Amino acid sequence: MYARYALGRLLGLVPTFFAIVTAAFFLMRAAPGGPFDQEQAIPPEIRANLEAAYGLDRPVWSQYVSYLAGLAHGELGPSFRLKDHDVAELIASGAPVTFSIGAAALLLAIGLGVPLGFAAASRHNRGADHAVMGLALAGIAVPNFVVAPVLALLFGVHLGWLPVAGWEGGDPRYMVLPVVTLALPFIAYVARLARGSLLEVLQAPWIRTARAKGIGGRGVLVRHALKPALLPVVSFLGPAAAGLLTGSLVVEQAFGLPGIGRYFVQGAVNRDYTLVMGMVVFYAGLILLLNLLVDLAYGWLDPRIRHD
Repeated sequence: MYARYALGRLLGLVPTFFAIVTAAFFLMRAAPGGPFDQEQAIPPEIRANLEAAYGLDRPVWSQYVSYLAGLAHGELGPSFRLKDHDVAELIASGAPVTFSIGAAALLLAIGLGVPLGFAAASRHNRGADHAVMGLALAGIAVPNFVVAPVLALLFGVHLGWLPVAGWEGGDPRYMVLPVVTLALPFIAYVARLARGSLLEVLQAPWIRTARAKGIGGRGVLVRHALKPALLPVVSFLGPAAAGLLTGSLVVEQAFGLPGIGRYFVQGAVNRDYTLVMGMVVFYAGLILLLNLLVDLAYGWLDPRIRHD
């Protein structure tokens, strides 16, 4: 039953991925400007040669079919503006940085958000509960493009504890500020979800039955309440991973990180069709895969989902 559920979720990703690639391809072509538009006009014969070399002189539908054929073979094509660079190579060079920052931020969000939420729920309507929810509200309200310069000024410039820019091969000191900046709003979201979910579960009939049998508070939490209380948190991991990946675009720019976010921004500004499409394919595939893993975990935690 679980294998059939997993296969169904996997097959359901194919039309979604196809729709994303199709929409991105035609929207890029419909946008004004092109990859060879510059401040100084290119002579018509040179422009024609460039368009012929990259296949831009053909009808859009023909370019679309060719792109899908190349994508089916794992080819993302060359960058139009970054000479002698393949899109796959550019993604491979920046992905480790983006993955490192995003994964560390996600682990920090779960590692702090869940305990904070459960602690707030266990002290419902007390000072600790109000303090945690107040901090969570502040974390959600303040965007990361405001948090980044504040943390850089405080811990990098005034206190001098941490570097404010660069990567240096993944030195942990260079990761602290970007990871914290990226994780703060998601810590808040996870804490609020965990608190609300645990409060709801603690009112369930089976919890009252467990308490009536004499099981202590910690035993009720670990044996009966923990697993169902984590379901909303698990379901949030897919959107959280997507938010961390897209949010890293701002954080990478703010802290000067050599991740794939800079290529996405450069490609969009320069109308570099293949570079933008490569980033869209990469992000879409990764986000769909993460959502699939979340669906599988949700089905494992709650068997009713896969039976339905």
